[in-house]
Amino acid sequence: MKKDKIIFWITTTIIFLFEGVLVALTSQSEMAVKGITGLGYPVYFGTMLAVFKVLGTIVLMVPKFPKNVKEWAYAGFGIDFIAALVSLWVVNGFGPMLIMPVAFIAILILSYRSYHKLNG
Repeated sequence: MKKDKIIFWITTTIIFLFEGVLVALTSQSEMAVKGITGLGYPVYFGTMLAVFKVLGTIVLMVPKFPKNVKEWAYAGFGIDFIAALVSLWVVNGFGPMLIMPVAFIAILILSYRSYHKLNG
């Protein structure tokens, strides 16, 4: 039980920091806008994505949210990370840029599994 709690909080905190805090601080930067438009998405999509990411990380971090809301947050991040993987692969081809979405998929799976072990 203690191991699952440690895994949950470490993995969920990583998601919170990279997908919540970092996104909130940098989503409107020139680099972020170039990144999203470079993949063929409109600028407003990046803004919308940032809002959903910040809200999703809050849902994952705050224990009081209902389980079904957390399930939607996990699903949303799963779709986001898979879409990032596919978008990068299609636009840039197979290369080192694919490591990040794959790593975040693995971190999300660990968070999700440990969450269910703790709250099953």
